[in-house]
Amino acid sequence: MQHICAEQVESTLDFTTLVPALSSAFSKDFGMPQRQMYPIPSDEIEHHNTFAVLPAWTDDVLGVKSFTNYPGNPSKGRVTTSAQVLLFDRKTGAPMALVDGTSLTNWRTAAVSALASSLMSREDSESLLLYGTGAMAPYMALAHAAIRPIKQIYIHGRQQEKMASTCEKIKQKRPDINVISCSKPEDVITGIDIICCATSANTPLFKSALLAAGTHIDLVGNHHPNARECDSATIHMSRVVVDSSLNVLNEAGEILIPLKEGVIEKSHILGELSELCANKVSARTNSSQITLFKSVGTALSDVVSAHLVYKILNHNSD
Repeated sequence: MQHICAEQVESTLDFTTLVPALSSAFSKDFGMPQRQMYPIPSDEIEHHNTFAVLPAWTDDVLGVKSFTNYPGNPSKGRVTTSAQVLLFDRKTGAPMALVDGTSLTNWRTAAVSALASSLMSREDSESLLLYGTGAMAPYMALAHAAIRPIKQIYIHGRQQEKMASTCEKIKQKRPDINVISCSKPEDVITGIDIICCATSANTPLFKSALLAAGTHIDLVGNHHPNARECDSATIHMSRVVVDSSLNVLNEAGEILIPLKEGVIEKSHILGELSELCANKVSARTNSSQITLFKSVGTALSDVVSAHLVYKILNHNSD
Protein backbone atom coordinates (compact mmCIF):
# COMPACT_ATOMS: atom_id res chain seq x y z
CA MET A 1 0.00 0.00 0.00
CA GLN A 2 1.31 3.41 -0.99
CA HIS A 3 1.68 6.17 1.59
CA ILE A 4 1.15 9.66 0.16
CA CYS A 5 2.31 12.53 2.34
CA ALA A 6 1.17 16.15 2.53
CA GLU A 7 4.10 17.39 0.43
CA GLN A 8 3.09 15.05 -2.41
CA VAL A 9 -0.51 16.23 -2.22
CA GLU A 10 0.60 19.87 -2.36
CA SER A 11 2.96 19.35 -5.29
CA THR A 12 0.46 17.28 -7.29
CA LEU A 13 -2.88 19.06 -7.11
CA ASP A 14 -4.06 22.19 -8.89
CA PHE A 15 -7.58 23.55 -9.27
CA THR A 16 -7.58 23.34 -13.06
CA THR A 17 -7.53 19.54 -12.81
CA LEU A 18 -9.25 18.98 -9.46
CA VAL A 19 -12.42 20.99 -10.14
CA PRO A 20 -13.19 19.12 -13.40
CA ALA A 21 -12.48 15.77 -11.71
CA LEU A 22 -14.97 16.58 -8.98
CA SER A 23 -17.51 17.83 -11.50
CA SER A 24 -17.30 14.54 -13.38
CA ALA A 25 -17.62 12.46 -10.20
CA PHE A 26 -20.63 14.38 -8.88
CA SER A 27 -22.33 13.99 -12.28
CA LYS A 28 -22.09 10.19 -12.24
CA ASP A 29 -23.34 7.37 -10.02
CA PHE A 30 -21.59 7.06 -6.65
CA GLY A 31 -22.17 5.69 -3.18
CA MET A 32 -22.02 7.94 -0.13
CA PRO A 33 -23.66 6.88 3.15
CA GLN A 34 -24.27 9.54 5.77
CA ARG A 35 -21.06 10.59 7.40
CA GLN A 36 -20.75 10.05 11.14
CA MET A 37 -19.83 12.99 13.38
CA TYR A 38 -18.93 12.28 16.99
CA PRO A 39 -18.64 15.14 19.52
CA ILE A 40 -15.58 14.75 21.75
CA PRO A 41 -15.90 16.13 25.29
CA SER A 42 -13.49 18.96 26.08
CA ASP A 43 -12.60 21.20 29.00
CA GLU A 44 -12.77 24.12 26.55
CA ILE A 45 -16.52 24.78 26.65
CA GLU A 46 -16.40 27.39 23.87
CA HIS A 47 -15.02 24.88 21.36
CA HIS A 48 -16.74 21.92 19.65
CA ASN A 49 -14.22 19.09 19.27
CA THR A 50 -15.23 16.50 16.68
CA PHE A 51 -14.19 13.09 15.33
CA ALA A 52 -15.67 12.12 11.95
CA VAL A 53 -15.80 9.10 9.62
CA LEU A 54 -16.77 9.56 5.94
CA PRO A 55 -17.16 6.61 3.50
CA ALA A 56 -17.77 6.80 -0.27
CA TRP A 57 -17.12 4.94 -3.52
CA THR A 58 -17.04 5.42 -7.28
CA ASP A 59 -16.78 2.93 -10.15
CA ASP A 60 -13.01 2.81 -9.62
CA VAL A 61 -12.28 3.18 -5.94
CA LEU A 62 -13.62 2.79 -2.40
CA GLY A 63 -12.48 5.10 0.33
CA VAL A 64 -12.97 6.38 3.83
CA LYS A 65 -11.78 9.60 5.40
CA SER A 66 -11.35 10.03 9.13
CA PHE A 67 -10.67 13.40 10.66
CA THR A 68 -10.59 15.34 13.91
CA ASN A 69 -11.53 19.01 14.28
CA TYR A 70 -10.25 20.79 17.38
CA PRO A 71 -11.01 24.55 17.02
CA GLY A 72 -8.95 25.45 20.09
CA ASN A 73 -5.73 23.98 18.68
CA PRO A 74 -4.31 27.09 16.93
CA SER A 75 -3.90 28.86 20.28
CA LYS A 76 -1.65 25.95 21.30
CA GLY A 77 0.38 25.97 18.09
CA ARG A 78 -1.40 22.94 16.63
CA VAL A 79 -3.46 22.46 13.48
CA THR A 80 -7.26 22.61 13.76
CA THR A 81 -7.98 19.63 11.53
CA SER A 82 -6.08 16.35 11.15
CA ALA A 83 -7.17 13.74 8.63
CA GLN A 84 -6.28 10.64 6.61
CA VAL A 85 -7.93 9.08 3.56
CA LEU A 86 -7.70 5.32 2.96
CA LEU A 87 -8.31 4.07 -0.60
CA PHE A 88 -9.25 0.55 -1.76
CA ASP A 89 -9.51 -0.85 -5.28
CA ARG A 90 -13.19 -1.13 -6.26
CA LYS A 91 -12.76 -4.39 -8.20
CA THR A 92 -10.53 -6.35 -5.81
CA GLY A 93 -11.06 -4.64 -2.46
CA ALA A 94 -7.30 -4.43 -2.00
CA PRO A 95 -5.90 -1.38 -0.15
CA MET A 96 -4.24 1.07 -2.53
CA ALA A 97 -3.06 4.10 -0.60
CA LEU A 98 -3.16 6.09 2.60
CA VAL A 99 -3.28 9.77 1.71
CA ASP A 100 -2.64 12.74 3.99
CA GLY A 101 -6.13 14.09 4.50
CA THR A 102 -5.23 17.35 6.22
CA SER A 103 -3.73 18.95 3.12
CA LEU A 104 -6.28 17.14 0.94
CA THR A 105 -9.14 18.68 2.95
CA ASN A 106 -7.96 22.19 2.10
CA TRP A 107 -7.80 21.36 -1.60
CA ARG A 108 -11.07 19.45 -1.89
CA THR A 109 -13.09 21.91 0.22
CA ALA A 110 -11.93 24.84 -1.86
CA ALA A 111 -12.40 22.93 -5.12
CA VAL A 112 -15.96 21.93 -4.19
CA SER A 113 -16.76 25.57 -3.42
CA ALA A 114 -15.25 26.61 -6.73
CA LEU A 115 -17.23 23.93 -8.55
CA ALA A 116 -20.48 25.17 -7.00
CA SER A 117 -19.52 28.78 -7.73
CA SER A 118 -18.84 27.93 -11.37
CA LEU A 119 -22.49 26.88 -11.61
CA MET A 120 -24.03 29.47 -9.26
CA SER A 121 -22.09 32.75 -9.25
CA ARG A 122 -22.33 35.28 -12.08
CA GLU A 123 -19.83 34.55 -14.84
CA ASP A 124 -18.55 38.15 -14.67
CA SER A 125 -17.81 38.00 -10.91
CA GLU A 126 -14.67 40.06 -10.25
CA SER A 127 -14.61 40.63 -6.47
CA LEU A 128 -14.35 38.25 -3.54
CA LEU A 129 -14.76 38.87 0.19
CA LEU A 130 -13.24 36.08 2.26
CA TYR A 131 -14.09 35.72 5.95
CA GLY A 132 -11.42 33.61 7.64
CA THR A 133 -7.64 33.46 7.91
CA GLY A 134 -7.09 29.81 8.81
CA ALA A 135 -5.08 27.26 6.86
CA MET A 136 -7.92 26.80 4.38
CA ALA A 137 -8.33 30.51 3.55
CA PRO A 138 -5.71 30.86 0.76
CA TYR A 139 -7.05 27.73 -0.96
CA MET A 140 -10.58 29.13 -0.93
CA ALA A 141 -9.51 32.39 -2.52
CA LEU A 142 -7.31 30.73 -5.14
CA ALA A 143 -10.00 28.20 -6.05
CA HIS A 144 -12.61 30.88 -6.72
CA ALA A 145 -10.04 32.88 -8.68
CA ALA A 146 -9.38 29.81 -10.83
CA ILE A 147 -12.97 29.66 -12.11
CA ARG A 148 -14.00 33.34 -12.20
CA PRO A 149 -12.20 36.51 -13.45
CA ILE A 150 -11.44 37.73 -9.91
CA LYS A 151 -9.57 41.04 -9.81
CA GLN A 152 -10.05 42.07 -6.16
CA ILE A 153 -9.93 39.95 -3.00
CA TYR A 154 -10.69 41.29 0.48
CA ILE A 155 -9.53 39.25 3.49
CA HIS A 156 -11.25 39.68 6.84
CA GLY A 157 -10.20 38.08 10.12
CA ARG A 158 -9.90 38.84 13.82
CA GLN A 159 -6.14 39.38 13.79
CA GLN A 160 -4.34 41.89 11.58
CA GLU A 161 -1.21 39.72 11.42
CA LYS A 162 -3.14 36.69 10.14
CA MET A 163 -5.00 38.81 7.60
CA ALA A 164 -1.67 40.09 6.26
CA SER A 165 -0.20 36.58 6.16
CA THR A 166 -3.22 35.22 4.26
CA CYS A 167 -3.00 38.08 1.76
CA GLU A 168 0.68 37.36 1.15
CA LYS A 169 0.08 33.64 0.55
CA ILE A 170 -2.53 34.46 -2.08
CA LYS A 171 -0.37 37.11 -3.74
CA GLN A 172 2.51 34.62 -4.08
CA LYS A 173 0.29 32.41 -6.25
CA ARG A 174 -1.69 35.15 -7.99
CA PRO A 175 0.34 38.39 -8.19
CA ASP A 176 -2.10 39.62 -10.85
CA ILE A 177 -4.91 39.98 -8.28
CA ASN A 178 -5.25 42.89 -5.86
CA VAL A 179 -5.44 41.29 -2.40
CA ILE A 180 -5.92 43.47 0.69
CA SER A 181 -6.77 43.13 4.38
CA CYS A 182 -10.24 44.32 5.30
CA SER A 183 -10.91 45.23 8.92
CA LYS A 184 -14.43 46.50 8.19
CA PRO A 185 -16.11 44.16 5.69
CA GLU A 186 -19.37 46.07 6.07
CA ASP A 187 -17.71 48.93 4.17
CA VAL A 188 -17.19 46.82 1.04
CA ILE A 189 -19.74 44.01 1.16
CA THR A 190 -22.40 45.86 -0.85
CA GLY A 191 -20.11 45.83 -3.88
CA ILE A 192 -18.94 42.22 -3.60
CA ASP A 193 -19.75 39.53 -6.18
CA ILE A 194 -18.76 36.44 -4.15
CA ILE A 195 -18.72 36.12 -0.35
CA CYS A 196 -16.81 33.13 1.01
CA CYS A 197 -16.99 32.18 4.69
CA ALA A 198 -14.49 29.70 6.12
CA THR A 199 -14.51 30.44 9.85
CA SER A 200 -15.24 28.87 13.21
CA ALA A 201 -17.82 31.58 13.96
CA ASN A 202 -20.90 30.58 15.94
CA THR A 203 -22.97 33.64 14.97
CA PRO A 204 -23.69 35.36 11.62
CA LEU A 205 -20.75 37.17 10.05
CA PHE A 206 -22.72 39.79 8.11
CA LYS A 207 -26.16 41.39 7.91
CA SER A 208 -28.47 40.26 5.15
CA ALA A 209 -29.54 43.85 4.48
CA LEU A 210 -26.03 44.64 3.19
CA LEU A 211 -26.11 42.04 0.41
CA ALA A 212 -26.20 43.27 -3.16
CA ALA A 213 -28.33 41.76 -5.89
CA GLY A 214 -26.51 39.01 -7.78
CA THR A 215 -24.19 38.04 -4.93
CA HIS A 216 -23.10 34.43 -4.52
CA ILE A 217 -22.47 33.22 -0.95
CA ASP A 218 -20.27 30.25 -0.08
CA LEU A 219 -20.47 28.82 3.47
CA VAL A 220 -17.99 26.13 4.50
CA GLY A 221 -16.81 26.84 8.04
CA ASN A 222 -19.60 25.49 10.23
CA HIS A 223 -20.94 21.96 10.71
CA HIS A 224 -22.74 22.32 14.03
CA PRO A 225 -26.56 22.48 14.43
CA ASN A 226 -26.52 25.44 16.82
CA ALA A 227 -23.94 27.59 15.03
CA ARG A 228 -24.02 29.46 11.71
CA GLU A 229 -22.07 31.85 9.51
CA CYS A 230 -25.12 33.69 8.14
CA ASP A 231 -28.55 34.68 9.47
CA SER A 232 -31.97 33.27 8.65
CA ALA A 233 -32.90 36.25 6.46
CA THR A 234 -29.92 35.52 4.20
CA ILE A 235 -31.03 31.92 3.75
CA HIS A 236 -34.60 33.02 3.07
CA MET A 237 -33.63 35.49 0.34
CA SER A 238 -31.18 33.11 -1.36
CA ARG A 239 -31.49 30.31 -3.89
CA VAL A 240 -29.87 27.53 -1.85
CA VAL A 241 -27.92 24.47 -2.96
CA VAL A 242 -26.11 22.14 -0.53
CA ASP A 243 -23.32 19.62 -0.96
CA SER A 244 -25.32 16.85 0.75
CA SER A 245 -28.88 17.22 2.05
CA LEU A 246 -28.41 14.25 4.36
CA ASN A 247 -25.38 15.78 6.04
CA VAL A 248 -26.50 19.42 5.97
CA LEU A 249 -29.90 18.63 7.51
CA ASN A 250 -28.08 16.76 10.27
CA GLU A 251 -25.33 19.26 11.00
CA ALA A 252 -25.66 22.77 9.57
CA GLY A 253 -27.17 25.48 11.74
CA GLU A 254 -27.40 27.78 8.73
CA ILE A 255 -30.27 25.62 7.49
CA LEU A 256 -31.48 23.95 10.70
CA ILE A 257 -32.03 27.18 12.64
CA PRO A 258 -34.28 28.90 10.05
CA LEU A 259 -36.13 25.58 9.63
CA LYS A 260 -36.78 25.50 13.38
CA GLU A 261 -37.84 29.15 13.31
CA GLY A 262 -40.29 28.46 10.49
CA VAL A 263 -38.53 30.95 8.21
CA ILE A 264 -38.05 28.29 5.52
CA GLU A 265 -39.20 24.77 4.73
CA LYS A 266 -37.00 21.92 3.50
CA SER A 267 -38.27 22.59 -0.02
CA HIS A 268 -36.34 25.88 0.09
CA ILE A 269 -33.23 23.83 -0.69
CA LEU A 270 -33.23 23.61 -4.49
CA GLY A 271 -31.02 20.52 -4.56
CA GLU A 272 -27.61 19.02 -4.03
CA LEU A 273 -24.30 19.62 -5.77
CA SER A 274 -24.66 16.34 -7.67
CA GLU A 275 -27.98 17.53 -9.12
CA LEU A 276 -26.41 20.86 -10.01
CA CYS A 277 -23.55 19.11 -11.83
CA ALA A 278 -25.98 16.84 -13.66
CA ASN A 279 -28.09 19.83 -14.76
CA LYS A 280 -31.09 18.56 -12.80
CA VAL A 281 -31.43 21.85 -10.91
CA SER A 282 -30.59 25.43 -11.84
CA ALA A 283 -29.46 27.73 -9.06
CA ARG A 284 -29.27 30.97 -11.06
CA THR A 285 -31.73 32.01 -13.74
CA ASN A 286 -30.86 35.72 -13.81
CA SER A 287 -28.05 38.06 -12.78
CA SER A 288 -29.89 39.67 -9.85
CA GLN A 289 -30.60 36.56 -7.80
CA ILE A 290 -28.68 35.90 -4.59
CA THR A 291 -27.35 32.34 -4.58
CA LEU A 292 -25.95 30.37 -1.64
CA PHE A 293 -23.99 27.15 -1.38
CA LYS A 294 -23.75 25.42 2.00
CA SER A 295 -21.07 22.77 2.37
CA VAL A 296 -20.28 20.61 5.38
CA GLY A 297 -18.00 18.25 3.47
CA THR A 298 -18.57 15.09 1.49
CA ALA A 299 -16.73 11.79 1.45
CA LEU A 300 -17.02 11.65 -2.34
CA SER A 301 -14.90 14.79 -2.73
CA ASP A 302 -12.26 13.32 -0.40
CA VAL A 303 -12.12 9.99 -2.21
CA VAL A 304 -12.06 11.54 -5.69
CA SER A 305 -9.35 14.03 -4.71
CA ALA A 306 -7.22 11.34 -3.08
CA HIS A 307 -7.64 9.06 -6.09
CA LEU A 308 -6.61 11.89 -8.42
CA VAL A 309 -3.40 12.38 -6.45
CA TYR A 310 -2.76 8.61 -6.55
CA LYS A 311 -3.30 8.43 -10.31
CA ILE A 312 -1.09 11.43 -11.08
CA LEU A 313 1.76 10.20 -8.89
CA ASN A 314 1.68 6.71 -10.31
CA HIS A 315 1.41 7.90 -13.90
CA ASN A 316 4.37 10.21 -13.34
CA SER A 317 6.39 7.37 -11.83
CA ASP A 318 5.87 5.07 -14.83
